[in-house]
Amino acid sequence: MGEAGKKKVIIDTDPGIDDAMAIFVALNSPEIEVIGMTTIYGNVYTTLATRNALHLLEVAGRCDVPVAEGSHVTLMKTTKLRIASFVHGTDGLGNQNFPPPNGQPIGQSAASFLVEQANLYPGEVTVVALGPLTNLALAIEEDPDFPKKVGQIVILGGAFWVNGNVNPASEANIFGDPEAADVVFTCGADILAIGINITHQVILKDADLEKIEKSNSKFAQYLCKILGLYFSYHREAYHINGVYLHDPTTVIAAINPSLLTYMEGVVRVQTSGITRGLTVFDNTKKRYPEMTPWTGKPKIKVAVTVDAPAVVQLVMDRLINT
Repeated sequence: MGEAGKKKVIIDTDPGIDDAMAIFVALNSPEIEVIGMTTIYGNVYTTLATRNALHLLEVAGRCDVPVAEGSHVTLMKTTKLRIASFVHGTDGLGNQNFPPPNGQPIGQSAASFLVEQANLYPGEVTVVALGPLTNLALAIEEDPDFPKKVGQIVILGGAFWVNGNVNPASEANIFGDPEAADVVFTCGADILAIGINITHQVILKDADLEKIEKSNSKFAQYLCKILGLYFSYHREAYHINGVYLHDPTTVIAAINPSLLTYMEGVVRVQTSGITRGLTVFDNTKKRYPEMTPWTGKPKIKVAVTVDAPAVVQLVMDRLINT
């Protein structure tokens, strides 16, 4: 544990409107100490993710938190990336075109920073991974003992027993780098995976937005500027009057895991064909007569239920009461 019993957290992020919400929730949560942020492509390209991370820390008045820039390519060095600007805007933050931040990222790569912090605080660091898992796979490549040294990895990723959101097979973060995801899911670290089977139950509704709009909190006022585009995307894509709280739910899982229940099993990721990015869970109850690609791999915890009203309430509290 960090200072005064706080959990030390590194947020690996591709900000992103819901990343912005998640970062603000994390920074305003007394249970955790955000000791760094690492950036990755996903909602935006990595360079812009770094800019947005620095900008959000400035908005929050937390320029003391170091930002390490992550990989610009996938684990297999692919440069053709899937970027979700149609969800978050070309700037990732609702097309508000905020001025550039004053801060700069540190000289270290995201992978090196993750390895360094896990070595500095063995067993104490929780990584909250909100984008594709390239940086974590690179950290494992750099230090094969990283999975043993890191305290926990809480992953936003996968579509367990439901359709994906990129296509029927795949969820966006896993689809962004399936090879990296397979490395991370099978690395032996203490992993909690929060899939869209969970986050699609956690919805910030129009009435919640009205409460945010009435709040004087700096976080709430800022979010009012960027949430419009996100709400209109959800109306168009999902026909709902609200937005899914993917990233904030994942941060809440790191803060208060008791709001979710989990099932243990082995997860492998499909890396080719029309189901590329599919997360396949083996509950390990059946003993198969032949060896399978799941056999002997380490188990992880996959979230299966969530107390959605409690998560929304906690997110609202952290955004409004600042």
